[in-house]
Amino acid sequence: MHIDKTPPKTIFLADYTSPAYLVDSISLDFQLHETATQVTSTVNYYLNPDRDGAGEALILYGNNLYLDALAIDGEPLTNDRYVVGDGQLEIPVVPDSFELTLTTVIDPQNNTALEGLYLSNGNFCTQCEPEGFRKITYYPDRPDVLAKYKVRIEAEETYPVLLSNGNLIDSGKTENGRHYAIWEDPFRKPSYLFALVAGDLVCLEDHYRTLSGRDVLLQIYVEARNRDYCDHAMRSLQKSMHWDEEVFGLEYDLDRYMIVAVDDFNMGAMENKGLNVFNSKYVLAHAETATDADFLGVESVIGHEYFHNWTGNRVTCRDWFQLSLKEGLTVFRDQEFSADLNSAAVKRIDDVRVLRQFQFPEDGGPMAHPIRPSSYVEINNFYTTTIYNKGAEVIRMMRTLLGREKFISGVQSYLKKHDGEAATCDDFVAAMEAAGGIDLSQFKNWYHQAGTPQIEYQEQYDSDAKTFTLKLTQSCKETPGQANKAPFHLPVVVGLLDGQGSDLPLQLAGEASPGGTTRTLELKKVSQDFVFENIAERPIVSLLRGFSAPVTLKADTSDADLAFRLAHDSDEFNRWEAGQQLALRELLKHYETISSQPGSFALSDIYKQAWASALADKNADNSLLTQLLSLPSEQYLADQVDGVDPERIFQVRHRARLSLATENKTLLQQRYLAAQDAGEYSITPAAMGKRSLANFCLAQLMLINDKDGEDMCQKQYQQATNMTDRLAAFSALVNSSADSRQDVIADFYQQWHSHPLLLDKWFSLQSLAQTDSVFTDVQALLSHPKFSYANPNRVRSLISAFSQNQRAFHRADGAGYKWLADQILLIDARNAQLAARLAGPFTRWKRLEKGRQELMKAELERLASATLSKDLYEIVTKSLQ
Repeated sequence: MHIDKTPPKTIFLADYTSPAYLVDSISLDFQLHETATQVTSTVNYYLNPDRDGAGEALILYGNNLYLDALAIDGEPLTNDRYVVGDGQLEIPVVPDSFELTLTTVIDPQNNTALEGLYLSNGNFCTQCEPEGFRKITYYPDRPDVLAKYKVRIEAEETYPVLLSNGNLIDSGKTENGRHYAIWEDPFRKPSYLFALVAGDLVCLEDHYRTLSGRDVLLQIYVEARNRDYCDHAMRSLQKSMHWDEEVFGLEYDLDRYMIVAVDDFNMGAMENKGLNVFNSKYVLAHAETATDADFLGVESVIGHEYFHNWTGNRVTCRDWFQLSLKEGLTVFRDQEFSADLNSAAVKRIDDVRVLRQFQFPEDGGPMAHPIRPSSYVEINNFYTTTIYNKGAEVIRMMRTLLGREKFISGVQSYLKKHDGEAATCDDFVAAMEAAGGIDLSQFKNWYHQAGTPQIEYQEQYDSDAKTFTLKLTQSCKETPGQANKAPFHLPVVVGLLDGQGSDLPLQLAGEASPGGTTRTLELKKVSQDFVFENIAERPIVSLLRGFSAPVTLKADTSDADLAFRLAHDSDEFNRWEAGQQLALRELLKHYETISSQPGSFALSDIYKQAWASALADKNADNSLLTQLLSLPSEQYLADQVDGVDPERIFQVRHRARLSLATENKTLLQQRYLAAQDAGEYSITPAAMGKRSLANFCLAQLMLINDKDGEDMCQKQYQQATNMTDRLAAFSALVNSSADSRQDVIADFYQQWHSHPLLLDKWFSLQSLAQTDSVFTDVQALLSHPKFSYANPNRVRSLISAFSQNQRAFHRADGAGYKWLADQILLIDARNAQLAARLAGPFTRWKRLEKGRQELMKAELERLASATLSKDLYEIVTKSLQ
């Protein structure tokens, strides 16, 4: 925490220099005690041969450490030979190569930031990415310093499980009644991948045999009360290992792979080499306690952290500006893994929905940055949807440009060339260029330009020449520090539909014959014309199939063409997209008139008919159908309006849903009953699709606010055999004015108050409720005995969830803004990383109508006047610029 008003230092990519000293090996000895853990590190340093650093001081990073002893080559250093201060230990004079031994003392029990080594719920745990290792010992805590680690952990017998990275080489009891374990990692790694766990945990074991025939021991460590909730995580891990071998030819390299689940964790999970530490939310799953979304989330995150073993661990990033090198690539890999195992179309829709709801606004706000930023104040603030999700889209575009086989070959070449090294984004792009025989120099604009490009398209059909011309024009709005943008290299995947909805063969001008029904156009200039020949009739354009580039589209497509594509487009993503655009037009039209004409609300016939036709389609995949029927979110709608009034957005969307539900009540009831799955619970795509459609229909019917809907909801809540259906009914009742609402809230708590993850859902659904009393309810829940500021999941479930409740958070009196600012200040004092993430909604204040703008700005100014962490300072000050 800062104790003065001096602005924190900005770090610039342009200032990067390689380290003066490198590390051969490091030995760590942990004497674990709750409030006074002693850490002795023995490190072998040597001059970096690629840099003339002879005579330079050795500078090591450290925060919140008590330095107890310091020696070079066994000789203790006197106070005049080193300087400690401002987060650093500086030794002005050192040999060219030497052994440095130092002992620090830390206080895990009072480490509320949950970075470095901390004690939580009776377990010691570490989180070292990005800069947590410096809270353990003084060290060159940067990703381009790689070393082999040997770790000795000693603790009381009350902590029977002692874990670290790599292989267990020894364990036993000490003479003083304690016990120890020694671990050795044969692979060089940066300090951010170090991990230690000590606690009273149970272990579930299984095995995986690699394609080369090696047996790998798989272990999941959890608290005893969670031993029955790990089967799905284990299966997901085995599926991940098999998928990475089959698709990318990558085999696991250690003899043991460990996962530990903890309740108090700032992130979703951490890919520490061989010892992944997970937020329990992404490990624990059982039909009685987890929803279908939870099962998919566990599978995805397990896969993500496993895939990091190669794309992040064996090849890491040179500096934190290259963060997307490992995260964007690995998100792309986990997206493909999930798509292969489940509904690919629904997975792609979900991924794009995240982009539009979170990343596009980030591109349009004060924190806009490219996937390789040029500067930062606090690196924790750049674990963003831009780095992760837009980064994945950049990887996906390269795959589209190269083709699947050349792309995989490029990834394999990149990993082989840089194995054991700290690489850069340029290294990855170079591997793609070599594998694809393609020039990606212009494509690299994605790495240093922020913002969401827009493609405007115009079409012209020449019936005499039988040609169809598609004119594409790209632009990108100004972002902070970047006024003028060079053209991006954009892969635009396109198809053309005939009057019956069939895909036409596509032959570009100058080609001898058609090249398939879906083509990738490369838009590299500000404006380009693409001419298709032998087109017998005016086609309907299906542009940006599969969302082939993270852009927005601008066109004068008719409602009739959108409805036609909703019914016929062979590209499932674009079928969904046509429905979303049709709905968006409908809702925004009513947004403009709802205040001036409060008594009238009638959806257009073309939209009502398209929606009802989709609902009646019994041949559609149920999961996809649920997506087709769902309206754009309030946040996405709000992002389309300058000077938005969130109350009006809510009213428009609510009344549209109510209108569709009322007019289609009988059909919704029929689809609900037909989609109910009476068989044994499973997480197959078909079973999940049935539940998704049934629960969508139930939520729609509850909007009508009649006895039929409430009875159906009550019956499902009481008789559900799985948490997906029970929670769907619970959510619908919490969002209603039903007489049974409070009874159901009390009943759910009574049944599940001892299950932390379900309690998170209990808090969250009340925070998101669309009721007049929600703000009062949320304020009261802060005093609930099960609410705790110490647990990030619980904070997110109540405070962050409320800030996503557009209507309640954006109260016209600004009380929601003041309440959130108060909570952020409280949390910043104990967990800066969490506080900064809670401040995200404040970055959008300029999008609001004038009255709310001023109220939110006042809270930002109040925050700015306080003493803030670096994390929060950066968010607040950039938002006010």
